[in-house]
Order: sequence, then structure tokens, then C-alpha cells
Amino acid sequence: MSDGKIDTLAANTTDSVLPNPWTALRRHTAARIALGRTGSSLPTREVLAFGLAHAQARDAVHLPLDVPALRAQLEAEQWSVVEVASRAADRAAYLARPDWGRRLRPEAAEHLKQLPRDADLVFVISDGLSSTAVQSNALPLLQALKPLLDGVSIAPVVIATQARVALADEVGELLGARMAISLIGERPGLSSPDSLGAYLTYAPKVGNTDEARNCISNIRPEGFAIGAAALLIAANIRAALHAQLSGVALRFDPSKALT
Repeated sequence: MSDGKIDTLAANTTDSVLPNPWTALRRHTAARIALGRTGSSLPTREVLAFGLAHAQARDAVHLPLDVPALRAQLEAEQWSVVEVASRAADRAAYLARPDWGRRLRPEAAEHLKQLPRDADLVFVISDGLSSTAVQSNALPLLQALKPLLDGVSIAPVVIATQARVALADEVGELLGARMAISLIGERPGLSSPDSLGAYLTYAPKVGNTDEARNCISNIRPEGFAIGAAALLIAANIRAALHAQLSGVALRFDPSKALT
């Protein structure tokens, strides 16, 4: 339902809405604050807006990633691309069995074994829980990162479908990359269906656990801006390559990356 229809349906209740004293703060956030009330209920406009946001979040989870379009966009910007899939055969399996999303299909693993090895890092773009985030933000983020990684060798970009964060560990291990960077659609919130996450892991290998990763979250125009996120990711990459570790063991001051 469009915002215009919401306005029309809510028009007859506008005069009866009691304002909230925090209303002025709404211009600073997409969070649901200062909604007002009509009697003991929410205003009709807010109920309809909630329904729309919920539908957008569901769409972000279930809408398939348009891999051909993403690949074409990447290749047009001079990125080499490889496509792989996880062991989850479809979306239902992916949601029901997270473990399947963490491992490559055997044929995908065999394909990666044939590629050149030993790059400094590999980017793995995964649909995750929001194809919307990946479709909108993965390419702009990569383009912002490219000039910040001079001197760092980069393997072909891997597009992974029905994939979880840990799939990048297997990709990185098979390619012999020093680091794996998972760019993945995050679980959508009711005000952020397009949030991209970046998970950085030094010495990627099957069986790594989450304390070995560094995460930069909520990358999108209305969240952590792409330019600022690229600066932080690039600084994190260089710090991890220098220290030869990542995650909670990496002593790194992120504020210095954004100054």
C-alpha cells in the first residue's frame, strides 16, 4: 500500500489524534516513536504504516536475489565474478536449516578449487536475509572500497545464494585467501529492510566461530553511510592483515578510520 493511500485512509481520523510530546524527534529517526493515539489505540495511519513496513520486511527475506543483474553491474565496473550456491536447495530449506546455508554445494566447492589462489582477500556477496540490501548496496560499497585497497590483492568477487555469513569461511579457505569479507543482507527490521552487513575474518576456514569476525552493520544510505562504512572496512582490513588476526583479539581503534 502506498503512502498516498495511507494518507487517504487516515484522513478522517487526523483531527482526533492526540499528539505525543516527542513528535519533534521523529525527524531524526525512522524508529517508531511519538506515534500519537486515538483514544486507547494507535492512529489509523500508524497501523497501516506498520502493516506496510512488515510487508516490506517479509519481501526482503523472500524476494530472490537477481544474480544476473548484480553480476552484470559488477562486471560493468571491472569486477571478476564467480557464482556459487549453498547446500540449501531453496528458501524454505535455507530458513529452516541455517547449517546448510553455511556450506557450499559440492560442485561449487570443486569449481572454486580450480581458481587462482592466495589473494589477500575475497569478497563474498551473499543474499542472506535481505536480497534488497544486497541489490541496493553491495556494488556501491565495493566501488567505494576499491580505491582504499591499493596494494591489496583481491580474488574474484563471489556471489553466493541461500548463504549465511560462515559460507565465506569455506570460500576463503578454498581460495587460500588471507581474509574473507562477507557482504550480506541483514535480518530486516520494520524500519530497515535494506541493511547490509560486512563480516571480516582473517584466516578463513570451515569451523571458525563468530568471535573471530569483525562486523560493520546497518550499511545503507539511511544508516551507516556507504562512504564512512568503506573507510572503516578498509582500515579494519589493513589492521587485520598487519596483525594477522581478526575478531575480539584484534586491537583496533575504529574511530581513527573515520577521521
